[in-house]
Amino acid sequence: MSDPAITALADLNRLRTAPALSARERKDLKSELIAAMQPFAWFTVGVMASSSTEAMRCLRDLELAMGWPAMRLEDETDIDSGVFLKANQSTGFIRIREEAGLGEGVLISGHQSELAQVGSQSGPTWGPLPLDLFRD
Repeated sequence: MSDPAITALADLNRLRTAPALSARERKDLKSELIAAMQPFAWFTVGVMASSSTEAMRCLRDLELAMGWPAMRLEDETDIDSGVFLKANQSTGFIRIREEAGLGEGVLISGHQSELAQVGSQSGPTWGPLPLDLFRD
């Protein structure tokens, strides 16, 4: 991988912003992510981006790639500075707020794992992943 310390999804957890990845690295991380997501019933997605337009494009790319139904934006907003988007498949809603000082990337958290025993139904959070990881 471009960063020698990034060899798996878990290595991204220490970063504030998504790393630049080669085509091979992107393919490998994407494959690992999709496999890791399999046991979960639904997801929350956080997008740290430079604008609301960029954040929404990232989310729509992810929804399309994963075959998810499109979630609904609660309040139409056009922000041309740093934003944080939070999308929740359980509620089907998306919220975007202006947020300065964040890195850039996508965070995905799994919920209601079919492998979970009694106790927490929340799984890991993966990322930050590149905003365009699912754009191809």
